[in-house]
Amino acid sequence: MEGNADFSGYATKANLECSDGRTIMPEAFQHMDGRQVPLVWQHDHSSPTNVLGHAILEAREDGVYAYGFFNDSKEGQKARQLVQHKDVNSLSIYANNLVERSKQVFHGVIRELSLVLAGANPGALIDNIAIAHGDGGITTLDDEAIIFTGLTLSHTSLDDAPEGVEVEEEDEVEEEDQELEHAAGDTKTLADVWNSMNEEQQALVNYMVGAAMEDNSSVQHSADSDESDNPDSESDSDDDNESEDNPSDDALTHADKEGTNEMTHNLFEGAGDRKAAAPTLSHDALGVIVSDAQRLGSLKESFLAHAGTYGIDDIDMLFPDAQAASATPELIARRTEWVAPVLDGAKHSPFSRIKSLAADVTADEARAKGYVKGNLKKDEVVKLLKRVTTPTTVCKKQKLDRDDIVDITGLDVIAWLKWEMRFMLEEELARAILIGDGREPDDDDKINEENIRPIAWDDDMYSHKVTVPSNTDPEGIVETILRSRKHYKGSGSPTLFTTDDILTDMLLIKDSLRRRVYNSMDDLCQAMRVKNIVVVEVMENEADLLAVIVNMSDYTIGADKGGQLAMFDDFDIDYNQQKYLIETRISGCLTKPKSALVIQRVSGTTVTPDVPAFNQATNTITVPNVTGVEYYDVTDPTGTGVKLTAGAKVITKTTDVEARPVDGYNFPHNTDADWTFAFKA
Repeated sequence: MEGNADFSGYATKANLECSDGRTIMPEAFQHMDGRQVPLVWQHDHSSPTNVLGHAILEAREDGVYAYGFFNDSKEGQKARQLVQHKDVNSLSIYANNLVERSKQVFHGVIRELSLVLAGANPGALIDNIAIAHGDGGITTLDDEAIIFTGLTLSHTSLDDAPEGVEVEEEDEVEEEDQELEHAAGDTKTLADVWNSMNEEQQALVNYMVGAAMEDNSSVQHSADSDESDNPDSESDSDDDNESEDNPSDDALTHADKEGTNEMTHNLFEGAGDRKAAAPTLSHDALGVIVSDAQRLGSLKESFLAHAGTYGIDDIDMLFPDAQAASATPELIARRTEWVAPVLDGAKHSPFSRIKSLAADVTADEARAKGYVKGNLKKDEVVKLLKRVTTPTTVCKKQKLDRDDIVDITGLDVIAWLKWEMRFMLEEELARAILIGDGREPDDDDKINEENIRPIAWDDDMYSHKVTVPSNTDPEGIVETILRSRKHYKGSGSPTLFTTDDILTDMLLIKDSLRRRVYNSMDDLCQAMRVKNIVVVEVMENEADLLAVIVNMSDYTIGADKGGQLAMFDDFDIDYNQQKYLIETRISGCLTKPKSALVIQRVSGTTVTPDVPAFNQATNTITVPNVTGVEYYDVTDPTGTGVKLTAGAKVITKTTDVEARPVDGYNFPHNTDADWTFAFKA
């Protein structure tokens, strides 16, 4: 037999674990010894022209060996040339009626043998064999499978070769052959296969699909159920001889018995081996997919809809991973366009201790005087004012586990982290300079306002305060700014810092004819006599602060050598952490009197609480009667406190009394929102 065959080789080998975990047992296909099966190209069952010849199977201890014979058709002769020239050298079996337990296949029926494109070396087919299933979902008795033989025909890599199988270095597969390829021939899409058929072939496939969807229980062989229920029985062997020796002829003969020239089942499957609802993993599903494509209007949608049914579970694993729209994370941050005008516009001094001197020449004593002959000439009196501002340290600290640094490969996380630390530190410095950091005085993280003096809350000598009633409309705010412009003694034309809401209200001012008064920002700037308007988002936290008008060149930021912005990093061996620190040691203040205007809304009266009196002899507390201030006993930190009235309260151990402003009143800036007084018996 071997001498007459066009080629020979292993169709499948036993005791080799497949990539999906299955193992073909030695006895799985022993009953196929001597059987003849069609020889097919790429398991393509859509056309009779794909039958290239036949193969005789030989059962061996280590698997199933096959002898292939090509027919005289044009396709068969072409395939013979491909094999002779070693262009194609891999085989694949199509099997159904599988019996599987614990990922081990104990029985099955080989329906056809296919030549497949695998790209293995000539010797790899026989000597070094790895097998893979066309689908990973073969779990029931009636399932079908395509079992591949050949090193490069599956997901299995050379490193995953089963124990005992030698793989020579020269037989390694080229990199391009390591791609996931199935015996179905992924080089063609379903649409390409369908379009390659002529009208006669398409009509045949459509009829086969339609016939397959009907109930063909009348054409079932009784022996088929015997084979499924008892694959080892004697009747199984006999029926296999009758229905499997030539499945193609059996299918055609059975169709003739029905008195019709139409095929009622798969070309390569005996009628007795079909179950009405048995799933299939072959390319016969193409007809159903194409049929549904006509209904869905898309071949792609139809294929995806049948993906799970016809052998591709979890198809989304084949889709490409989502790609980040940006190489770095997008920050959820406040708008910071105002930071640069504040920091860059300020004057920078190489000394951190800033002393500002001012001579008050507004007093009458400083005025020039007239002289009458013979009288005493009076001396001029000039009041000198001095203020010293010392530095403070502002810092930001961060750390990363080294494991995370190594594992993050899509982003230079260290460079990004350093940029974020500098970005946030600069915003905090600009905020402290313009309006203060907003933290309460007893907060450990507060930036001391005696070292970096906020323009909005600086002494009246440097920052002139202008108040407007709480019900002032936007037009009134513009008018107030214009009228207070006379108090501005700063350099040149100042900049107005405000919130977006205030700016919008001013731009929407309309005249009596409902026409906008200011058509642009430039018109509004000219009306208020300022150089430009800068929106500051953090000013929204100061409800009563409407605007700050200042030329930043009148504000000095001082830093000694070494105190400028600097970045440090260190590695903690004990905790395997990389730590980073960015800090600066600076001072800041207005150095020119009346160089800023601060527009504030009057929403309440500022009051200062008096300290309650404590009589240590009697352990009693007497709270004062101060307008706009209420006192509460807040000894229990979990409660809201008990309101105290003016008079005496006897205490035990310790008592905390908290002063709170009532509606319409508030405490001075840079004080606790609530003042607490502690007493101990």
